[in-house]
Amino acid sequence: MTAYTAPTRDMQFVINDLAGMAEVAALPAFAEQDVGPELVEAVLEEAAKLASEVLAPLNHSGDVQGVKIGPQGVIPADGFARAYRKFVEGGWNGIGCSTEHGGQGLPELINTATQEMWNSANMSFALCPLLNAGAIEAISRVGSEQQKALYLPKMVSGEWTGTMNLTESQAGSDLSAVRTRAVPENDHYRIFGQKIFITWGEHDMTENTIHLVLARTPDAPEGVRGISLFIVPKFLVNPDGSLGARNDVHAVSVEHKMGIHASPTCVMAFGDQDGAIGYLVGQENKGLAYMFIMMNEARFKVGLQGLAIGERAYQAAREYAKDRVQGRPIGVKSGDRVTIIHHPDVRRMLMTMKALNEAMRGLAYVVAMNMDLARHHPDPATRQRHQARVDLLIPVVKGWSSEIGIEVASLGVQAHGGMGYIEETGTCQHLRDSRITTIYEGTTGIQAADLAGRKLNMDQGAAMRALIAEIEATVEELGRGVGDDLAAIRAGLAEGVQALAEATDWILGTSDADHVMAVSVDYLMLAGFVCGGWQMARAALVAQGKLVDHNKLMVGEDPLFLEAKLITARFYAEHILPKAGALRASIKNGGISILALTEEQF
Repeated sequence: MTAYTAPTRDMQFVINDLAGMAEVAALPAFAEQDVGPELVEAVLEEAAKLASEVLAPLNHSGDVQGVKIGPQGVIPADGFARAYRKFVEGGWNGIGCSTEHGGQGLPELINTATQEMWNSANMSFALCPLLNAGAIEAISRVGSEQQKALYLPKMVSGEWTGTMNLTESQAGSDLSAVRTRAVPENDHYRIFGQKIFITWGEHDMTENTIHLVLARTPDAPEGVRGISLFIVPKFLVNPDGSLGARNDVHAVSVEHKMGIHASPTCVMAFGDQDGAIGYLVGQENKGLAYMFIMMNEARFKVGLQGLAIGERAYQAAREYAKDRVQGRPIGVKSGDRVTIIHHPDVRRMLMTMKALNEAMRGLAYVVAMNMDLARHHPDPATRQRHQARVDLLIPVVKGWSSEIGIEVASLGVQAHGGMGYIEETGTCQHLRDSRITTIYEGTTGIQAADLAGRKLNMDQGAAMRALIAEIEATVEELGRGVGDDLAAIRAGLAEGVQALAEATDWILGTSDADHVMAVSVDYLMLAGFVCGGWQMARAALVAQGKLVDHNKLMVGEDPLFLEAKLITARFYAEHILPKAGALRASIKNGGISILALTEEQF
C-alpha cells in the first residue's frame, strides 16, 4: 500500500524561486505576517506531518469502506471524523481566509501548497474543505453583512462546512434547465427541489452544513438569467449564532462511484415537507454570476487534484521501481538481476511522471501568485492585469492538469506491471480517484469552450498574446544561457510557443464557432503543454544560475536537486513539448472531419 511524503523541497523551490514569494510577501496585505522563506518552510513542514501521518493512512481504508446512509443520515468512513477534528484544530481550514472572519490570511500561494498535500494524501477527505472554500468565497464577496457575521466565522474555522448545490438530474451542466423553486415568505424563501452529485452534501463530522443552492423565484425569467442563489442551512441558525430546528433538507441517497469512495456524493432533497428555509444571497436572478465565484475557486483546486494524484502515483511508482528486482540490464546474460528502475522503459515512465508533475506544480503555483497580486496589489491596473492572467489560465489549470493527472496515474499502474492492476498495491485507487477530475466542476470540454470560445474573445486575444510575449521573453533569456541543456530547452520551448501563437491566430481568425469548439480541447491541451514547458524552462534558468553562482544557493540547498531540475526540464522540452506541434496541426486542420458524419453514421 502506498505511503505519501509531501515534496516540500520542490514546493519551496517553486514557491520561492519560481512563483516569486518575495513579491507576494511585499504586498501591504501581508505586511504584518512576515511571509518569508522561514514561514513557508514551517507551514509546509507542519502540513506535511498532518498529510502523511493523519490523512494518508485513511486513504485506502476509506476507499474500501466507503460511506453509509441510514435513518440518521450519512456516516463517513472510520477515522474521518477524528482526522477532520485534527484538521480544524490545527487551523488549516482557514489558512487562506481573511482574518476578519477568523482565518489566518496567508497568501493563496502558500494555501495552494497545502491544498496539494491534502489531495495527495486523501482526495476524498480533501473534497470536504475544498467545497467549503468555494462557499466561503461566495458569501464573503456577495453575502450581506448579517450573513457574513452569522455564517463565515464557523465556516472559516471549519466548525461548519459548506456545499455547492447546482446540478439537477434533468439539467446536468445545463444550468438554464434548473427547476428547483424558491417561494418568497416574509424575510426568507421556501426551497423545493432536488440536487444531485452534491459532494459532502451530508455528514456528521460537524454540527451544521451550509448549502448554497441555485433555484428560481416564481417570476424569474427563463434560462440562466432567472437563477438565484440561496443559503440553506442544515440546521437553522438563530440570530445569536446558536442552532435552531432541523431544516427541510436531507440526503436521500449516496452515489456508488468509480472512485473517491470515502467522499459522500449525495442526492439532496429540499422541501419534502413544508419547504426548506433559504435566504437570498445578493440579488435575485444574479445566481449565475455568484455561482462562478464558487466554481472558479473549485476549478482551480480540481486542477490541483490532478497534480496531487499525479504526485502520489509517481511516489508509489518510484519506490516500487527502486525495490522491485526483475531482469538483467540489456545485453547482460548473467550475474545479478537488477531493480526495474535500471530498465530504460521504466526510466521513460518515471521521467514522464516526474516532468509532468513538476510542470503542473509550476503552473498552478504561478497562477496562485497571480491570484494574490490580483486580490491585494495596491495599484488597480496591476490588479486588473493579474486578474486577466488568472481568468485566462484557470480553465487551463483545471482542464490540462486534470487530464494530465489521469495520464500520470495510468503510468503509475503501468510502471508496476501486473502488480499495478492489483487493488492491494493502491495504484488502482489513484487512477480511479483521478478519473472524476476531468468531469466535475465543468468537464474538459467545458473548460476548453470557456478558453477558446469566451476568454480569447473577451479581449480579442490580448491576455493570451501577453502570455505568449512573456514565454517568448523566456526563450530569449534561454538563448543567453550556456550549455547543452539550456539550448535544448530553448529549442523545445521556441517551437512550442510558436505553435501556441499560430493556433491562437487560427482560433481568433475563424468565424465558424462549431469548428472552433470541435478543436477547443486540442487548443486547451496545447496551451497547457506550452505553459507547463514555460515553467520548466524558468525553473531550469533558476537552477543553472544557482549552480554557476553558489552565492545564490539557499542554506541547505542541494546541487543534485538543481541538476535534476535541469535534466527534467530538458526531458520535458525534448519528449513532451513536441506534442504542441501535433496539436497545432490538429487545430489548424479544423473540425471538418470531426463534424462530417451524420448522426446515423455513428
